Amino acid sequence: MIEIDKKRIDTIFKGIEGKSVLVLGDVMLDRYLRGKVERLSPEAPVPVVDMESESNHFGGAANVALNLKTLGCRPLLVGLLGQDRNGEIFFDLLKEQNLDTGGMVRANDRPTTVKTRIIGDNQHIARVDREKIIYAREEISRSIMQKIDQYITAVDAVLIEDYNKGVLSKEVIAYVLQKAKSKDLIVTVDPKFINFMEYKGATVFKPNLKEVSQALAKPVSTQQQVVEAGRELLEKMDAQSVLLTQGAEGLSLFERSGDVSRVAARSRSVADVSGAGDTVISTMTAALTAGAGFKEAAQMANHAAGLVCKEVGIVPVQAAELRKIMLNAIEE
Repeated sequence: MIEIDKKRIDTIFKGIEGKSVLVLGDVMLDRYLRGKVERLSPEAPVPVVDMESESNHFGGAANVALNLKTLGCRPLLVGLLGQDRNGEIFFDLLKEQNLDTGGMVRANDRPTTVKTRIIGDNQHIARVDREKIIYAREEISRSIMQKIDQYITAVDAVLIEDYNKGVLSKEVIAYVLQKAKSKDLIVTVDPKFINFMEYKGATVFKPNLKEVSQALAKPVSTQQQVVEAGRELLEKMDAQSVLLTQGAEGLSLFERSGDVSRVAARSRSVADVSGAGDTVISTMTAALTAGAGFKEAAQMANHAAGLVCKEVGIVPVQAAELRKIMLNAIEE
């Protein structure tokens, strides 16, 4: 894996500024209930959390969009919300972050997806999900495609974030890929299992090891198995590159040229891995829009993931902080 010098780092970060990215996928709210734990419940052997605060944050494709914004890009988010109070809270968050609200489609046959995390004494105790996992009906999918048409003429890249919540049907996937190909756009994909093999022809295809193992129906644990799986995916997906995220083992990058690169994980103190995959695909995409090579972009993405894993809860990566840690790595 190549190291990036200071001049190149500055060039890439400057190039990111103002680039537009269409983010298409499953949006959700991440709700945090935080408090202290001082006793166990007399009703069951579980901790009692005396709640001190409640907050709402972007999750899924919305977290990806926020990461792109904090890196300097202009994200244009297309997603699906319910006709409910949580949908209104989501709109309020978009406005607070000065993100475009025009790409949101509302549906009355599903709730807005909400993941509620209960944090006691800075420890993740439980998560409660509120969602309805069904694919969007035809008229809603048509509305999503109209939003794609509205935005795709003015972007430098398309980022597809699939959480299997119902936005990315085979029809919607095929539609956005065809549109992006016709405009020769960068396309990056963070897939999930159901439509895993539908994302052919992407610039970057970024699954994690569990998703790869499920899709290929074989174990992917040893480094040799990782290499074999990465090469197999590169061919099957007709991708320009495949980036496999390996948790504590870092990243493995496979390129059409035949190059295989490993990037060791950067974070030495992992507090929470929530949202790390979103950060990786966001940073990879942002770097590519600035003209970074695949190896350079993967290196940046790895540093970014290390930063967010140090925090409890889902937090976006900040451009200034990422640049600083990359410069520090050069000095080390």
